[in-house]
Amino acid sequence: METIEREDGGRKMDADVSGSAPPARYEGVWRFTAPAVEESVPQARRAVRDLLGRQGVPADRDLVYTLLLIVSELVTNSVRHAALLSPEVAVEVAIGREWVRVAVEDNHPYRPKALEADFGQTGGRGLLLVRETTREAGGVCDVEHTAGGGKVIWAALPLVPAPR
Repeated sequence: METIEREDGGRKMDADVSGSAPPARYEGVWRFTAPAVEESVPQARRAVRDLLGRQGVPADRDLVYTLLLIVSELVTNSVRHAALLSPEVAVEVAIGREWVRVAVEDNHPYRPKALEADFGQTGGRGLLLVRETTREAGGVCDVEHTAGGGKVIWAALPLVPAPR
């Protein structure tokens, strides 16, 4: 195993880059953009679901559900809170042999923080939900600034279920 760095200089992940094993059929990186409007939320969810199925990603139903929930929450946040400065939202899906990462990028510079649970509040806990569901699935998530001054929020989950 060798540690490689993402193109944007972000967090490092371990990957076998020695050439000893060819990439799995499902490995790769896909990126698409959509207008920052409410209709893009279910479209993004369907696009990610279809991609996972088309590529034959070995993900169980719970993992797919978790990934789609994360995509929904992150795209919704961009649409609701960043559309004024970012008329487009980008969704990236990166799939390795043992992990899958979803990321949502917009051009708004504000770096959101996960709010704590307030049962009297009816909204505003999307990032908390993303953080907790990612942790429960054995993954990691983060918010990073982009070179263009915006932000990318991502979550990486293992394809092999974490022991409970």
